[in-house]
Amino acid sequence: MNRKELIAQIRKKKSFLCVGLDTDLKKIPSHLLETEDPIFEFNKAIIDATKEYAVAYKPNIAFYECNGPKGWESLKKTLDYIPKDIFTIADAKRGDIGNTSRYYADTFFDYLGADSVTVAPYMGEDSVAPFLEYENKWVILLALTSNKGALDFQMLKDANNEELFTKVLRKSQEWGTPENLMFVVGATRTEDIGRVREIAPNNFFLVPGVGAQGGSLEDVVKYGWNDDCGLLVNSSRGIIYVSQEKDFAEKAGEAAKKLQEEMARIIFEKEF
Repeated sequence: MNRKELIAQIRKKKSFLCVGLDTDLKKIPSHLLETEDPIFEFNKAIIDATKEYAVAYKPNIAFYECNGPKGWESLKKTLDYIPKDIFTIADAKRGDIGNTSRYYADTFFDYLGADSVTVAPYMGEDSVAPFLEYENKWVILLALTSNKGALDFQMLKDANNEELFTKVLRKSQEWGTPENLMFVVGATRTEDIGRVREIAPNNFFLVPGVGAQGGSLEDVVKYGWNDDCGLLVNSSRGIIYVSQEKDFAEKAGEAAKKLQEEMARIIFEKEF
């Protein structure tokens, strides 16, 4: 999916909601465990209930890899099931060099058919470049995360008093463009979202942390909005695990609709 198509979906659905498919066998409703593929059955029901409100889905690859070959099968079936006009994110956080990186790109773009993959930038340009060679595919680069350990490295300053995350933002924009490069920016560091937006005015941001992790949608929009919306706001637990009963999909749909309605109001106010 290219940038123009993504923006068209945001306008059409009046939404910039991404639903995170962090599907945990320990958390899904117990009646699904009797099915042949509980993870896919859960995902299928969640997708059916939320696809009217979501412009993106983000399977966290770790939740599938831990189940071995069957988990990869569930992941493939899930990505194949998502409607083609909805943006897909393989949340894999890969980061290596040379052929290794190229094979990762093949895995997520060719085999799985995802529109994008999250990538760690620590090893530099040659760890990211292979992902950027694919037409209409995206790299979503870790820029400023909201976990406690982010302070260990991302905020470190060099001799010129520049923080590491800002160096990553500036340098990485030499590798890709707003047509194929997004950034992960945590919602719980809201004012810092504004700092990232100053450095990357035209790129889309994938923003986790709204909802269960305490991030504010209003603050994310205040600091992160640009002329093309420029935001994909992710909610995982706050949607998919609202209920563990047989009504789980219905409740997930209600939670997604509530977020979408907030987004629709914002889009109306922004005259987007």
